[in-house]
Amino acid sequence: MTRSYWAQVSRPRPAARLRLICLPAAGGGASRYRDWPAHLPADVEVVSVQLPGRENRFDEPAIEAMEQLVDQLLHGLAGYLVAPFALFGHSMGGLIAFELIRRMRSLNLHPVHLLVSGCRAPHLPSRSPDWHTLPDQEFIAAVGALGGIPPELLAESQFLEAMLPMLRSDCTVVETYVFRPQIPLSCPVTAFGGRNDQEVFPEDVRAWSDHTTGPCRVHLLPGDHFFVNSARSDLLRLVASELGAAPTAPSGAATKPRSRRIRPQIR
Repeated sequence: MTRSYWAQVSRPRPAARLRLICLPAAGGGASRYRDWPAHLPADVEVVSVQLPGRENRFDEPAIEAMEQLVDQLLHGLAGYLVAPFALFGHSMGGLIAFELIRRMRSLNLHPVHLLVSGCRAPHLPSRSPDWHTLPDQEFIAAVGALGGIPPELLAESQFLEAMLPMLRSDCTVVETYVFRPQIPLSCPVTAFGGRNDQEVFPEDVRAWSDHTTGPCRVHLLPGDHFFVNSARSDLLRLVASELGAAPTAPSGAATKPRSRRIRPQIR
């Protein structure tokens, strides 16, 4: 397989029955999923997506438009979209995963499962004002209030100088996203939410059922928007259970491939 800057595999499993492609939240990088293989079934290979503008791609400009991001990501992941595969995304990552799957359909690529976490159903509007146009100090305050970045980091000028452009670009991707109705997905969808999340409410998570003709399961876990950290063991146990039930081929379609630094995390 040709290596790609868009993907990292910390624990290759050539004989895996299923590949799980994981997309990060805004401000996050591929390292968020580095230790997931240790907590998932041995026949699942985890592929962590690395978006430009962070970690080992820090010097590359971040992408600010969903359509452009999905186009480049689809090309960058081409060698990994071999059946069977599933996608997981937290917050912004869930939205990207959804649009990526919709774009895949034109190439006759179909995942066996979509798992989204801390992400409102894509047709629903945000519950908070846009952040990406705020002046720096107000933007920093909004990011800090969400709780994804330790306050001591937000107080460091070097950290802010390095990370603010990428954080703002990621927020731009989410906040300028426009949902366009299409035929619902056919794969199962599993949606996870935090019971105390002030950004994504339980009803926002349940609304994912509108976007698939397959089954939609919802799991609400203790914690706020970052229950992926505070309830991590519960989340991974449920992900493992959902993947254990995943079919080895997509329903209703043949799946054939077409011939650094600090790790903040926000929306």
